[in-house]
Amino acid sequence: MDIVLGLQWGDEGKGKFIDLISENYDITARFNGGSNAGHSIERNGRIITLKMIPSGIFMNGVQNVIGTGTVIDPVSFKKEILNLQVFDKTIQPENNIIISRKAHLVMPTHKLLDIFMEESSDYTKIGTTRNGIAQAYSNKILRQNLRVGDIFSSDFQSRAQHILDRDYRMLEEVGMIVLPALEEISKEFFDGVEFLKKFNCTETEIYLNEALSEGKKVLAEGSQAAMLDIDHGTYPYVTSSSTTASGASSGLGVSPKKIGEIYGIAKAYCTRVGNGALPTELLDEFGDDLRMKGNEFGSNTGRPRRTGWLDLPALKYAVMINGVTQLVLTKADVLSGLKSVAVCTHYEMENGVLVSVSGILPDNAKPIFKWFTGWQTDFSRMKSSSELPKEVIEFLSFLETELEIPVAYLSIGPGRNEMLKLTDK
Repeated sequence: MDIVLGLQWGDEGKGKFIDLISENYDITARFNGGSNAGHSIERNGRIITLKMIPSGIFMNGVQNVIGTGTVIDPVSFKKEILNLQVFDKTIQPENNIIISRKAHLVMPTHKLLDIFMEESSDYTKIGTTRNGIAQAYSNKILRQNLRVGDIFSSDFQSRAQHILDRDYRMLEEVGMIVLPALEEISKEFFDGVEFLKKFNCTETEIYLNEALSEGKKVLAEGSQAAMLDIDHGTYPYVTSSSTTASGASSGLGVSPKKIGEIYGIAKAYCTRVGNGALPTELLDEFGDDLRMKGNEFGSNTGRPRRTGWLDLPALKYAVMINGVTQLVLTKADVLSGLKSVAVCTHYEMENGVLVSVSGILPDNAKPIFKWFTGWQTDFSRMKSSSELPKEVIEFLSFLETELEIPVAYLSIGPGRNEMLKLTDK
């Protein structure tokens, strides 16, 4: 099993890369997150953003697994499937999507609880997508939630309605004006559940392990990114699931011994949405220009992304904890035209220099930059790596030396096929 995951704070271009290489696999599998993800896929000049559906959905003969470590919102799932079928009428999702019976459900009231906590002064404002993901995972840990397999039980409706009634009553008691009405969200939820029943819901860990034993190739798809990991990211401004390579193993029920290549995706600069540390952030006009040039707006929420220079200490940390074997670098083309390009090599503290960094970043850490000569080139005309300018080659060589892994792929534009393979591996 190979893994693709983000190495920064999300939005690195995972969907594009997975869509590109998924034709080499028999199965693509999501192992974490839910409708808070946003993986953008380009087809015939049009873009679609996949949230819960694995990015291999457009490949003929590829099965797509939504694994146990994910959380499923039946309402959002139904909308996503219907949107997918409008986008591409040839897709038959009921035939090539398999859902874990052990994946947990996102209830409609989980979204309302998300909104309440984000807007209440009694709680830390995280800047979530307000899709109820954290509430679903927290109720999973509390052992108070329902799973996909439960929708086939005879008492599911009464159990689910009890949760909805309880949560709705609690929100009213704390003074929240709860809209829409309970009856409306309940009906929409149960309609979504009936739609979900059309799909193959099974023990996906058994399915995946049997497939691997038969010699089939599996690609695990991570959502969010390493620096948003619930344990190893910039807590508390993180997501609610494990986004790392080890999370792929637990989220899919596949032994770490069966993991092969680990592709890490990173931009040539940094971005993040929402609150939290971004030490190299560009709070000036150039940062605004970079946002516009790189179209740095959340694929799921549309929120403007914060921008900053590439953070090498954070990237080294992400490579280390994930055991990345190949780096995929995106958006170097966005930096084209600049006289110089910066990389943060370490942080300077009052009492000395901090070279490495984990998910805990001191507030007074000052980024120290190494400057590279910029590149002036039209990436869209490139056909092979031999056409790369020396300035880009120097930049890539620096990263390979510092990270001790090869830059295996280089994205040269937003299009699906605008990707150069730089190694023979």
